[in-house]
Amino acid sequence: MKPCHNCQSVIDEYKLDKRLEPLRELTVDDFNVCTDCVTVVADACVECSGAVYVPRGESVTPDYCPACRADLLDRTGRDPGWNRPPTSS
Repeated sequence: MKPCHNCQSVIDEYKLDKRLEPLRELTVDDFNVCTDCVTVVADACVECSGAVYVPRGESVTPDYCPACRADLLDRTGRDPGWNRPPTSS
């Protein structure tokens, strides 16, 4: 069992895997944090309407899920980051 990189508690892989279910293509092996340090927001991705992962302590919800961010990087050749640029008025 691995310790959480954030709080150092032991990661319960079963609970973390259940928490991560809404995230496309991601499993407990992709995260090194415990369930207390993971926040998953359903229907928040602007590309696929899927869930996004919000790191503990962050107040801004990402616009892209990890899978869509990776897809955009593959398609465009540039990393879009977690959030879309603000639209200009």
